[in-house]
Amino acid sequence: MASALEGVRVIDFGQYMAGPLAAQLLADQGADVIRVDPPGGPAWDTPANATWNRGKRSIVLDLKTDEGRATARSLIASADVVVENFRPGVMDRLGLGAVAMTEANPRLVYLSLPGFASDDPRAEVAAWEGVVGAASGLYRRNRVATEDGPPVFTAIPLPSAYAAIQGAVAVTMALSARERDGVGQRVEVPMFDAMYGAVGYNGYKLHGDTSPPPGAGFNLTTQWECGDGQWIMFHTGNGRTEEVLTAAGVADWVAKGYVDRERLSKEPELVKEVMDAARALFKTRPAAEWEQLVNDAGGECAVCRPSAEWVDHPHARGSQTVVEIDDPVLGATRQPGIPARMSLTPGAVQGPRHALDADRDAILAGLSAAPVVGGGAPTDAALRNVLDGVRVLDLCIVLAGPTCGRTLGEYGADVIKIEAPGRPPMGSFHGDVNRGKRSIVLDLKTPEGLEVFWSLVDTADVVVQNFRKGVAEKLGVGYEQVRARKPDIVYGSLNTYGHVGPFAGRAGHEQIAQAATGMQDRYRKPNGMPETQKYAVNDYGTGYFGALGVALALYHRRRTGQGQHVDAALAYTATALQSSFFIDYDGKTWDEARGQESIGSGPLHRAYRASDGWFFLGAPGAAALDGIEGLSGVGSLAGDALASALEERFAAATLEEWTGRLNAADGVGAHHVVSNTDELMELPYALDHGLSITREHEGWGRVTTIGPAARLSRTPVRPGPMAPPLGAHSREILAEVGLGGRADALIASGAVHEA
Repeated sequence: MASALEGVRVIDFGQYMAGPLAAQLLADQGADVIRVDPPGGPAWDTPANATWNRGKRSIVLDLKTDEGRATARSLIASADVVVENFRPGVMDRLGLGAVAMTEANPRLVYLSLPGFASDDPRAEVAAWEGVVGAASGLYRRNRVATEDGPPVFTAIPLPSAYAAIQGAVAVTMALSARERDGVGQRVEVPMFDAMYGAVGYNGYKLHGDTSPPPGAGFNLTTQWECGDGQWIMFHTGNGRTEEVLTAAGVADWVAKGYVDRERLSKEPELVKEVMDAARALFKTRPAAEWEQLVNDAGGECAVCRPSAEWVDHPHARGSQTVVEIDDPVLGATRQPGIPARMSLTPGAVQGPRHALDADRDAILAGLSAAPVVGGGAPTDAALRNVLDGVRVLDLCIVLAGPTCGRTLGEYGADVIKIEAPGRPPMGSFHGDVNRGKRSIVLDLKTPEGLEVFWSLVDTADVVVQNFRKGVAEKLGVGYEQVRARKPDIVYGSLNTYGHVGPFAGRAGHEQIAQAATGMQDRYRKPNGMPETQKYAVNDYGTGYFGALGVALALYHRRRTGQGQHVDAALAYTATALQSSFFIDYDGKTWDEARGQESIGSGPLHRAYRASDGWFFLGAPGAAALDGIEGLSGVGSLAGDALASALEERFAAATLEEWTGRLNAADGVGAHHVVSNTDELMELPYALDHGLSITREHEGWGRVTTIGPAARLSRTPVRPGPMAPPLGAHSREILAEVGLGGRADALIASGAVHEA
């Protein structure tokens, strides 16, 4: 079996981005995706369609006609998966809704990706990308503006991307459940709900403790201007700062207290001294030289390059983070590669997009020969969680890797979090990404600790780690070493740049991936300093892509008995998240909205100020606004004249008045700009649907975290219990692998720690 989803048929009704991207992720893993477009082609005529529709067969259907709907029903009857991202109710009104189609085809997995959920009070709001972004807190206030200053727009369509990625995970999990019992199900991943996955630790709240963690304060992790006028992102998070300073010729900074975070938090004059010295130091070399020097010393650094450079970078090309596809419309293109890779079923772009309606005859001929779909009703066994009985060993730290483990736990896996001795006992990262897991603290640098690890491997189905390339092997727990012990193991490796290419051995965090791939460059401040996107979008996104890879590998193992190695990386994710404009071809112009002063992508997709605050407008055209009270006459305007007229009109009424009027108009959407995470986490809808969860934690009091977004009708996800104290389950886990009688000795030796 060359691809994990070989033999799986997907009908893609998606428009704009969320649906097409979800179906693209499935196509890249071997699914036969039939793309259904309306007459005239996709609703959004964008070069990105060359990426989102690659490898799919094409048919045009007019779903407003009886004939078109009849053909659509026949397609769905032949399918394993349906993907759609219309507003709730649209497919139902066409007779193609999730309930009707899964009743007609009980094996069907039906994925809906609406902007707002079918039971969200905002379900009827036209969910333009920026409208959902405003609703989900994506647009921070301009940091140099007044308290009521404008929001900062990001061109990266994160709500659609996060819904698509989590939707692909959910579909793969539902297919795995179907392998067990033969029955499909309905899946809904709203764009708004999916964004809680990006909010992540920003939504974490330890209600009884507002004090900063020990050592909080200034450090050298930031962007620095170099001698050639370019900027780098320098990060001190991996403990190699002293080695870097020595390589840079300023080893005396340690003795001066320049890296003493506790001292710096108390001495503002020392902070100024460090800043002045650092500014001078980084201007002594060009950016590329600093990038090389820091990484050679084992530290973390990346040039804040634009996406136009990353698309042709030796590592992006060498690692196939960027791939070349000959598109029938654009010609030779470079576009994002496969973001979740496996060693036995690696995934591959199945070819360029097909011309509109090019496959009509073959598709229709195939329908006449399609087998009749069998019935089948859910059994009690079918209602178990998808990954019940699957054990995951999670060796990961920080965000990306633990998010992968947390996601697997949400689908029912028994996730054992293996911590190294000496980590802090509690924090927002731990509280966010380690809920739903059991905890053991193991020293893998000791023979006894390794003995415990191998005993756990004997009981495990999945191992996940996010060490730098080569570190797991040095510890003796790399993929080949684990596979020798457990041949059918699914082993996930997550890192910054992937496992092939010239940067494969480099360390990095969220900020490094944002710098290397163009995210920070696009978000620059007026003074030219690059800026990080709001939310750790690459860390969390890589966690979900890692979970997708593991889910695909488990699905493959269920069908073949084979395990394999899964590879995910922050750089893969950052490139995929930018797919709406990350495509290079002859004549390409990198003209997407950019900078800290950007408030939208055009007069009909941007933020405006009402009399009492900011809201985001999304509209299909100026004519759609003409009949709205207070906006008569704007339909004849365009460009700056339209924007100026709207600014003047919108300033004359309140947020409530304008969002009410706009959302009542056909195709027009509006939402006030949420800039406070507390508002997001206290939203009644979020509380009612488990997107924001507050519970009592023994020892810490009330704790708030985000919850999972995906909704599966037969095998629902679960948030799991709150993150435990480190080592809380050490004795329990030792007993499960037959080492309970040695627990005291193992703890006394330091190989195992307990809470």
